[in-house]
Amino acid sequence: MSGKVVVLFDVDNTLLDNDQITADLKQRLEQEVGPAHEQEYSRILEQLREELGYVDYLGALQHYRLAYPHDSHLLAVSRFLVNYPFADRLFPQALEVVQHARRWGRTVILSDGDAVFQPRKIEQSGLLTAVEEQILVYIHKEQELDDVERRYPADHYVLIDDKLRILTAVKAYWGARVTTVFPRQGHYATDPEALRTFPAADVTIERIGDLLTVDQSQLFTAAGPR
Repeated sequence: MSGKVVVLFDVDNTLLDNDQITADLKQRLEQEVGPAHEQEYSRILEQLREELGYVDYLGALQHYRLAYPHDSHLLAVSRFLVNYPFADRLFPQALEVVQHARRWGRTVILSDGDAVFQPRKIEQSGLLTAVEEQILVYIHKEQELDDVERRYPADHYVLIDDKLRILTAVKAYWGARVTTVFPRQGHYATDPEALRTFPAADVTIERIGDLLTVDQSQLFTAAGPR
């Protein structure tokens, strides 16, 4: 394809197995504070997600601390999160895919999340280096596409994301200027309600590693007529 191309990668459940991270945190919480308090933390986490629009693990710990100020096990959970081996949770061939995508255009991380934990996750997993420190972290990234375009102008974008809701919103904004790619990984990607509600992406793959075999010309023509 002629013209400048920018490839935008989501992180959680696209390049990184965030479902497994959540499962590991749940297990550690049950070990440290017991099942009942783990359920309380999960309730706080979900409440914050609804309020903020993203998952705030550290913020939920702060709220939990207010409710249980004398729970000494909380510090162990905090250390677990801060020192988590995120690189071990990259999906197979994730870094290879990011490297491969450089053949198409400039690679950029486009993620939702808080201002502390999400950037650390990106750095500790090795993704920061993989995209040469080109990262954007918003509260609602689908509402910030004008800023994305200002920072990374392009004739065409490729967005790889596990949420059909996000892909649909971005497609509505950029139209044929974006190719949406949907890796069917993680609980959002297999949610029956989401699959019924939102239209299919331009390209659907079963796992992120499948992008290594997607033909470049097919990837761009899938976006539809300009």
